[in-house]
Formats: sequence, C-alpha cells, structure tokens
Amino acid sequence: MAKNNETPSASNMDVFDGLEPEVRERTKKMLMYFIVFAVVMLFAGFTSAYIVSNMGQYWVDVNPTRAFWISNVLLLGSSASLLFAIKSMRSGKKNNTLVGLGLTLAMGIGFTLSQAEGWKNLSDMGLGWNVTDHESGMQAYRWNNIEAMMEGPAVYGQDYSITRNGEPILFDASKNEFYATKDVLMVRPVTREVARTSNSGGGYQWILMGVHILHLTFGFVYLVINGIRVAKGTIHSNDVVQLQTLSIYWHFMGALWLYLFLFLFFMH
Repeated sequence: MAKNNETPSASNMDVFDGLEPEVRERTKKMLMYFIVFAVVMLFAGFTSAYIVSNMGQYWVDVNPTRAFWISNVLLLGSSASLLFAIKSMRSGKKNNTLVGLGLTLAMGIGFTLSQAEGWKNLSDMGLGWNVTDHESGMQAYRWNNIEAMMEGPAVYGQDYSITRNGEPILFDASKNEFYATKDVLMVRPVTREVARTSNSGGGYQWILMGVHILHLTFGFVYLVINGIRVAKGTIHSNDVVQLQTLSIYWHFMGALWLYLFLFLFFMH
C-alpha cells in the first residue's frame, strides 16, 4: 500500500524549516551579520599590521588610475541594481527582479575587470610587482621596485611619491636621485637607502586585495545562486530574506572596497 506522506530527502531539507517566518528571517540576517563581523576583524588585523610596518620606513604612495575610479562607479551601480531587484521581488515582479540581478552581476564583473586593468596600469608604470635579476642569477619579485619606477614612465609627485613618517622626500629628476625631506639643498642623496628599505610592508597591499577578491568571489556565487532561486520560484514576493542577506553581504563588500581604496591610495 502506497504511503501518502513522503519523507523529504536530505537535499530538500532546510535547517530553518519549522521556524516562524519572522524568526527565520531574523536568524538568517543574524548569521550574515556574524560573517560580516568576522571579515571586518580580519581586515582590521591586516590594516593594523600594514600601519605598523609603515613606521620609520620609506613608503611608496601610489595615486589611483582612471580604471579604479571607474570600478567605484560600477560598484555603486551594482548596489543600486540589487536594491531595485529586491524592491521588484517584493512587488511580485519576477522579470524585473531577474533584470536587476543580471545588472548587478554584469556590473560586478565590470568592477572586477576594471580592477584588473587598474593594477595592470600601475604595473606598466613601474608600480606594483616587478621582476629583477639577482646577483645569484635568480629572479626576484619585488613590489614597488624603486629602480623600475625611476626607469618607467611614472612621474614622481604625479603618479607616486615616497614618504617617511608621513613626510614626502625630495626628488631631483635631472639627477634621478632622492633626498631627505630636510635636505633642501639636495646635497646628500638617499636613493640607495630608499631602494633598499622602501615599502617593506607593500606585500600587505596584495594580501588585502587578495582576501577581498576571495570574498568578492563568494558574493558572485551567492548572487548567481539567488538568481537561479528567483527563476525557479523558490524566492518569491512573500519570501525575500535570501535576497536581503545577499544584499547585506554585497553592500558590505562594496563598502569594504571603498575603505581599501581610501586606505591604500590616500591614507597610506
């Protein structure tokens, strides 16, 4: 005799099944806030180490290229389109929701590509990673190699500057030499010292960016998954909590990049 009630398979079960809608929504949001808090603490640790490594060192300050500003615009646009998607879903406009999520994904990809272009532009100017030949015959990878900057098209004072304890050092383009801030007559060059010790914490920039890209990848995956859920009808006008948690994470990642943008290019 066939049973009328089928036991749901493990793949169809939801840990939030059986909870009141208000409790379910509050719980999912709280879990996302815990994730956000953990990421905040992670980046706080990295930026603290970055600041400490800056003390007493010659430090290379790089100005952002046009591609980074474009990425900021795309990022803000993606947040706006995600808000549009959530608003449309609440109104029961499924097609508009899919359009909003599609725009969010497209601008997110555009953000990633503009980021890659921005770092490539810096590398082409001699800023960023450079490969040099060591005396032993091995190749050495260096971040913000002073020699590469001086030989490249980057203009001192326009594309980059070098500071120590927050004060910019002097540069004589005709001699291609750096001088201490207080050496206004430019008598004793410190170029070798700058080249040897500058930007000892520059690797933190790549750590910060690498971890941000990793978390951004999670955001892309979550965005696509929610788009599929909307298309299948799993997410509907009476249940938008998954889009809301996506929104919390996406907006947070956007705010995190804007913080990194200000921190890396303007504060340090």
